[in-house]
Amino acid sequence: VGALIEVRAGIHPDLTGRENAYLYGSLLGLKRAEVAKRFDDIVEFAELGTAIDRQVKWYSSGMQMRLGFAVAAFLEPDVLLVDEVLAVGDALFQQKCLDRMRAVLEQGTTLVLVSHDLAAVESICTRGVWLEQGEIRADGPIRAALRGYRDSVEEESGLRLRTDEPVRLTHCDIRGVDRPGVTTSAPMAVDLDFATERTGPATLHIGVTEGTASPVFTARREIFLGWAGNEVRCTIGQLPLPRGRYALWVGIYDSDGHPLMSWAPAKQFDVAGPDLDTPPRAVVMAAPVYVEHVWET
Repeated sequence: VGALIEVRAGIHPDLTGRENAYLYGSLLGLKRAEVAKRFDDIVEFAELGTAIDRQVKWYSSGMQMRLGFAVAAFLEPDVLLVDEVLAVGDALFQQKCLDRMRAVLEQGTTLVLVSHDLAAVESICTRGVWLEQGEIRADGPIRAALRGYRDSVEEESGLRLRTDEPVRLTHCDIRGVDRPGVTTSAPMAVDLDFATERTGPATLHIGVTEGTASPVFTARREIFLGWAGNEVRCTIGQLPLPRGRYALWVGIYDSDGHPLMSWAPAKQFDVAGPDLDTPPRAVVMAAPVYVEHVWET
């Protein structure tokens, strides 16, 4: 069993990168000859170049993490435990880390990935176990486990709704236009109504998420809050979402950006349509956007 838990734990600041590669490798159970065999690959993977012979105390924290990950990434165990270490370096290096995880899987290694990066988890894992306070809340196919987790995040956010703010949502309806349900690539209408304790200009923001607070897309509108008649409709001409369950989040802010009604989930809705095309393994999708397309040969 190999482990990538704290990739800087075995890095000594007074040693060079080269010396640390051998030291950290020995701590991970690699023989010196095994580290030497992989040394050039480790340096190339960590993108350290000539800095490999510099004392690590002069490395940035990112360089130290890349060195530690590079050494640990070339372990070849039967089971590899990876705990929250994929947020290393820039986006290109993170993709390199994911590619390395994919290569490890292709060698027959069982990967146990512990992470709150849902997109990375979905890109590389086939089975998901959702743990909360030491108890298993879900165990099954990765998308089903993530769906349960996202629903829980939305539910918890809904329970935290503030009641002391001057604006509150009194009505929310999400529906298809000229059809009974919401469908991929078809128009969708969102009807909102608000009650307010103050009048004046404000900015209304809406967003659609998979359950977390990070939206797939957002829309905004300058509105004027009055004592009555604060009904607003937003029509999305072609909904760019694949089949699945989503949540509408709503927030209203004054001209200085202060919340009159904090960003929070308003309502869940289901989208009927095609499934999202899955990318290659270990390729992270930023958002579930469906694009109409036609292939020709």
